[in-house]
Amino acid sequence: MPAKLFVGGIPYQTSEEELQQQFSQAGEVLSVFIPMDRTTQRPRGFAFVEMVDDAAADKAIESFDGSDLGGRKIIVNKARPMEERPR
Repeated sequence: MPAKLFVGGIPYQTSEEELQQQFSQAGEVLSVFIPMDRTTQRPRGFAFVEMVDDAAADKAIESFDGSDLGGRKIIVNKARPMEERPR
């Protein structure tokens, strides 16, 4: 079953391809999503990486949480389900 990771603190110039390459060292990556700010259309400094299973996700957390990416210390942990927000 796929596992989604939250990756915080990424440099704003980081691309989805770079994250794909980085996290594929821990296992198969199914998708990478970098949210954009609605007003500026620039990256928001975090991403979601979907790994093929929990084992790959756990290995990615162990390998990359607290590591350096582009001169910034990143945070990697399991993503929490999205909460309902009022419109």
